[in-house]
Amino acid sequence: MRAKTKIRDAGIQFEVPQDCELPQRLHAVLEAIYAAFGIGWDDMAGVDQRGRDLAEEAIWLARVLLQLMPEEAEVHGLLALMLHCEARRGARRGPDGQFVPLSEQDAHQWSRPLIEEAERHLAEASKHRPIGRFQLEAAIQSIHAERARSGRTEWTAIMLFYGHLIRISPTLGTRTGYAAAVAEAKGAEAGLTVLDGIDPDDISAYQPYWAVRAHLLRRLGKIPEALDAFDRAISLTEDPAVRQFLLQKRG
Repeated sequence: MRAKTKIRDAGIQFEVPQDCELPQRLHAVLEAIYAAFGIGWDDMAGVDQRGRDLAEEAIWLARVLLQLMPEEAEVHGLLALMLHCEARRGARRGPDGQFVPLSEQDAHQWSRPLIEEAERHLAEASKHRPIGRFQLEAAIQSIHAERARSGRTEWTAIMLFYGHLIRISPTLGTRTGYAAAVAEAKGAEAGLTVLDGIDPDDISAYQPYWAVRAHLLRRLGKIPEALDAFDRAISLTEDPAVRQFLLQKRG
């Protein structure tokens, strides 16, 4: 199977369990599929076709898993999450390869068929229990996708979903995303307060934290602190286009 070969080459331990093993191993299977998708998604420049192939294979694997476990809410949730992300692939780079953050992307470039399919799976997930991490992450992406129709982003709803997500998956990424959502819904000072509540030992090498912090400090007019945060974010950035984007924002 091509998908298993790519996952093995990427260093991810993945093996399709027997049907009777699926309920016990579902969490590990979902995590492996999402990790495979993440490898392809991280190749934002699109220079490595293997990365895009891996993302597509991860979506295919989720579809296969859904055939085996059609009533598992988190399988629907994971597929919805990946489809929402994949729908925006073409809008992540400008004509000259420059990085375009989600908030600045042209929503008309997003794939409507993929968004609609993602919404169907998210709706199906809502019929089942329990509500899990992938459903909540998919719900957040669903709200972002709504901008293609309404022209605006409901940040209060995103903040609430992040709040629920933190309770079941308090990862550093989740907490940083929550801070960004709070800043949009309640103001930069409130978002910065959330960031200040994260253990400093956890964020020393976490680039998204420093990028969000730099943005909020600049909004608050705390320029010297913002520049320091930008420098930290830039030093932790591997993608040249993202680094250039941050350098421009730093000024």
